[in-house]
Amino acid sequence: MMRIPELRVIIETEAHSGVWNMAVDEALLETAIAEGVATLRWYQWSEPTVSLGYFQKSAELASDNLLSRLPSVRRLTGGGAILHHDELTYSVVLPANQELFERPEQLYDIVHESIVGSLREIGFPVSFRGETVKCLDEPLLCFLRQDSHDLTLSGSKVLGSAQRRRRGSILQHGSLILRASPLASHLRGLTDLFSANLPEDLANRLNLCLVESLAESWKLGTLTEQEIEMIYRLCEQNHMDVRSR
Repeated sequence: MMRIPELRVIIETEAHSGVWNMAVDEALLETAIAEGVATLRWYQWSEPTVSLGYFQKSAELASDNLLSRLPSVRRLTGGGAILHHDELTYSVVLPANQELFERPEQLYDIVHESIVGSLREIGFPVSFRGETVKCLDEPLLCFLRQDSHDLTLSGSKVLGSAQRRRRGSILQHGSLILRASPLASHLRGLTDLFSANLPEDLANRLNLCLVESLAESWKLGTLTEQEIEMIYRLCEQNHMDVRSR
């Protein structure tokens, strides 16, 4: 399988707000467009936050008395709302000249297959859902929806991903639920569904397996000064946007 020549990896040790996290992903997408840089990022959230899918109306969130009280942000990607709490999130951004796959949907399988292998190595027997189930009235929350690419454990969805394409470049990000949030206890995570221990270096373990599938070479990196400047601008825009649609 063809792999991208070089990959920048950012593993964040400090959790950030939802507005910041979504602004970073968008800035990385713009870097891929402008400079052809491929990036894989691992991150977490500093407080329980709801991200709305790009096409979701804010009124949908307002209908939930509990979730509507939480900080919220709008994602670049579509799909249902996600409660980000006790989870590990990844984003991978590839430039337009990538030759890793023929169809963007194949990136789901490349990333998810790698995560399946890593989680099984540490004792969690996750698997692909394998079937998409569409409803006329989809649930508000993404983790109550069913897509064939989802990773499940004991029948419950523990990892879901979504994409956004912009000028040929692709952003894909996804959420891996580690433990159920007290704010949504019906959405169970890895440790709720199976009696195995999560290693403290989970992001590093998942990363080592995934980079082998994605890239010929990779190196740890950080955000550039130009990206940080863009992120601050996007944070201001995103803070204003989430309640306006």
